[in-house]
Amino acid sequence: MDTTPTSEQQIESPGPTGKAGLFARVRSPRFFNRHLMNIALLCVLPIAFGDSLGTSLGLVQDPDIWWHLADARLLCITHHFIQTEPFSFTVAGERWVNPEWLSELPYWFGYQLLRLRGLYVVTWLVLCANCLLIYWRGYHQSRSTDAAFWSACLGFVLMTVNAGPRMIAIGYLALSAELLILESSERGNRRLLWLLPPLFCLWINLHGSWAIGMALLVLYIVCGLFRVRMGELQQDPLAGGERNRLLLMLAASIAALMINPYGWRLVWNPFDMMLNQNVNIATVKEWQPLQLGTLEPTVVVVIIALMVLANLKCGRKWKLYELAVVFFAFYAAFDHMRFSFLAAVLVAPALAIDLARSFSSDADTKTIPAMNGLIAAVALCFCAFMFPSENALQKKLGLAFPLQIIQSIEPAWRTLDWDYVGGMMAFESKPSMIDSRLDIFEHRKILQRYLAAMNVIDSLEVLDYYRVDHVLVQERQPLSYLLRHTAGWRLVATEKATPDNYVLFARDPVAAGPGGQGSKTPVEAAH
Repeated sequence: MDTTPTSEQQIESPGPTGKAGLFARVRSPRFFNRHLMNIALLCVLPIAFGDSLGTSLGLVQDPDIWWHLADARLLCITHHFIQTEPFSFTVAGERWVNPEWLSELPYWFGYQLLRLRGLYVVTWLVLCANCLLIYWRGYHQSRSTDAAFWSACLGFVLMTVNAGPRMIAIGYLALSAELLILESSERGNRRLLWLLPPLFCLWINLHGSWAIGMALLVLYIVCGLFRVRMGELQQDPLAGGERNRLLLMLAASIAALMINPYGWRLVWNPFDMMLNQNVNIATVKEWQPLQLGTLEPTVVVVIIALMVLANLKCGRKWKLYELAVVFFAFYAAFDHMRFSFLAAVLVAPALAIDLARSFSSDADTKTIPAMNGLIAAVALCFCAFMFPSENALQKKLGLAFPLQIIQSIEPAWRTLDWDYVGGMMAFESKPSMIDSRLDIFEHRKILQRYLAAMNVIDSLEVLDYYRVDHVLVQERQPLSYLLRHTAGWRLVATEKATPDNYVLFARDPVAAGPGGQGSKTPVEAAH
């Protein structure tokens, strides 16, 4: 008897459930899975909860992005890498290394294409990519979409310390790529290790965070040399062939660092930051320790508590490298606020493992495809609705910077400026005394003198030393009060801003010496 099913039977009985199984297949395409929903929701986070992309539109208020855009513009116009400082009147022409030249280009291309909205789009894409890489690494290690999603959400909160148009956010994409390669190698895909040298070749031109990645690679190799049997700390040493392959990749990665437009000077740059820029580190807020009571340290404590509770409930075996990375991440985050982002990249996937083991759910198997698709569509609509207009971004920009005063500055002026506006002055091709790069200014002792002048310590001596003829500061700053009550200086312009007005002072022509009498600045003439 022929038992071969007819075509009709084959259609009606694709599985043990017959027509119901076929209906489930048609109504449950694999595309509408939990990953789709989670990815959509993670892409909403930077817009819904980030200061830079949310309703406050803080990305245009970032002081660094403007000199970064000026750098990229100069590179694209001249087709030559910047070798000397191009923007200030204090150190113009002196040798300078631009350690983030490659990261600046996407922001510049976005700005060229869509102006401020292009800057918004690039910032959003970079932050989304960071969230999704954390999510993807967490999923591959935990095999739980729920655990990977919630760990990525907590990771995003830690990312908010630098969730703006920052070059370091692109550097952390490279860090996630390195960790993804190492984690894939542990799962047996060791051919991906050959991607490490080209990754470091790219990374050194993106951001100085390559040094952290190199340190983690060395740590990975060193920790893998030992057999450890100490309670929950269990690991076998690397096999001889794997160890030799990693050592070869390390050597090739170190050699690849020299493929850059600045040679050894770019390799030295992050070490110069650590060893020779003490004033910079002590002054800039994001280099300060986390302050308890704010959001980021609270989330760090929550992550630590979750990991401890998860391991108490259902402990897992740790490798020496994994434990070392977790402790390093938490130490770095508490020691320097900006490394909260680093902690998110390093710790969130490990948190996903613990959450999956101790608080697992069957949500992956009980997902509703139609609901996944609906939530993804709503998330997409939300992003489109929140996308700002160019006018809204321009308005925010005008409240953050004294654009009219900056436009009035002449190339021959020697303007002491608040470092916050120095980047915008560079972008508008106006000479400044200092901007928020700070590295070259500290090396030349300008940063120290600038801080003294701003805090009314030998201010007049500093102004005379650099032959300053104009001062652009906020009205509430001590230097503003001093100049209001100092003979030879007068207020020539005021511009409204948030949170305080900007004021421009000019040195009296008589006090400026021969040739200065009887002349008026363009700002004075306009007022």
